[in-house]
Amino acid sequence: MIVIDGTNLVLGRLATFAAKKALEGEEVIVVNSENVIISGKKKDVISIFKQKVGRGTPLKGPFYPKQPDRVVRRVIRGMIPYKQGRGKLAFARVMCYLGVPEKYKNEKMETIKKADFTRLKTAKFISLSNLCKEIGGK
Repeated sequence: MIVIDGTNLVLGRLATFAAKKALEGEEVIVVNSENVIISGKKKDVISIFKQKVGRGTPLKGPFYPKQPDRVVRRVIRGMIPYKQGRGKLAFARVMCYLGVPEKYKNEKMETIKKADFTRLKTAKFISLSNLCKEIGGK
């Protein structure tokens, strides 16, 4: 089991790492998912996500999440063949949480050096909690 602290990690890089580990058969837990960062201009990122949330109809979908932990899980799902058998099993091994649950407080938390926001060449980014407030989440 890998417990990943999502604080100041770039969303896409975190998701690729988590998807790869889940496909290899490891259980992946992402904590502090509200502190994950998306790179890009704030206006552009917000408009892209608003477009995703507004797409479709309220009855048929597609339904895009508005909570940070569910957004992270949805991005990880996009990197797994979740409609196939091994993908379903891998996606079941991925869990994301807001903050750190009591269950995982004593676990050793890892950070991914390749996914750290200090490696970004630009200073333009938005945290997932701010993004979710903008698109209508809590």
